[in-house]
Order: sequence, then C-alpha cells, then structure tokens
Amino acid sequence: MSNEQANNKNEVDVVIDEQVVDAVDPSSDDAPETRDEEMERLRTQAAEADKRVLQAQAEAENFRKRMRRDFDDQLKFASTNLIVDLLQVHDNLNRALEAASGEGDSVSGLRDGVAMVAKQLTDVLAKYQVTEIPAMGEEFDPNHHEAISQMPSPDVPAGQVSHVAVNGFKLHDRVIRPSQVVVSSGAAS
Repeated sequence: MSNEQANNKNEVDVVIDEQVVDAVDPSSDDAPETRDEEMERLRTQAAEADKRVLQAQAEAENFRKRMRRDFDDQLKFASTNLIVDLLQVHDNLNRALEAASGEGDSVSGLRDGVAMVAKQLTDVLAKYQVTEIPAMGEEFDPNHHEAISQMPSPDVPAGQVSHVAVNGFKLHDRVIRPSQVVVSSGAAS
C-alpha cells in the first residue's frame, strides 16, 4: 500500500471515528433526548416481549390441560359403543325372561330365545375383536389355558385338554381371560 493510500485510509478512519463520536457525544444537545427515547422504546419492547412470552406460556398450559381432559374423557368413555351393543343383548334377555313367565309352551320358546340372545352376544363380542380361545382337545398351553386339575382319561392323550370348565377369550391377540381346563394325564394305569 502506498503512503498516499495509507493517508487516505487514515483520513477515512478519522472521519468515521468523528461521526461515531458525534452520534453518541454527550455534549450534543440532541443526545440525551434520543437516548431517553431509545431507552423508553427498548423498555416498551421488553415489556411487550414479556407479555408475549407469558401469553405463550398460558396458551401452552391451557393446551396441555385441554389435551389431558380430552384424553381422560376418551379413556373414560372408550367402551361406550360396546356398552350400547351389550344393552341390546340385555334387552333381549329381559324379553326372554318375560316370555318364560308366560303360560303355554314356553320352554321351547325360551330355549330358542336364549339361543338367539347367546348368538347375538357372540356376534357383538366378535364385532369388538373378542374371540373365544379354542381349548377342548387342544394341547395344554399355559399362555392360553389355566389348568384347574389333572385327571386320567382313556380317550384323551396326556397333556391335552379333556374338559373346559370356563371358556377363555382374547381381545385381538391378547388373552383377557384364560380358559380354565382339566388336563388329561393319559390312560389310568
């Protein structure tokens, strides 16, 4: 860099430095007023920013509370459709009981009515993915069956279910009630 360029650079630096000094020079008449206005503007912006932060926090908390309430309501009333369908089965059972209390050939009518209600109940359960666990004649599986006893049986091989005391059910693929079974110990010796 030549001397002339260096001198020009120094002159520019000096001019810039003087402008900066003039802008913040406390001896200037405009400076205190400008500084006070600037401080007030910054205070206002800070207050507005604080207000926005508080509003955002309040909105977030309200959203969390609303989501928690909605989740609790969904959990509380999740079985509503199932209950409505089961109430129809309940109504039909009451009709069957009324029919049984009447006179005449009510035994066969009652049997037919109860069979229809049992089928309706099975259909409602299937609608909600509740299926019966097959047990009779099956190999004993502790994941699906609960052995209540073991008895010898000449007709059923050892380790297989010879009698089902209570049917078990699955919801989708999860066992919600295991089948209570009697397991064969094979032929008596």
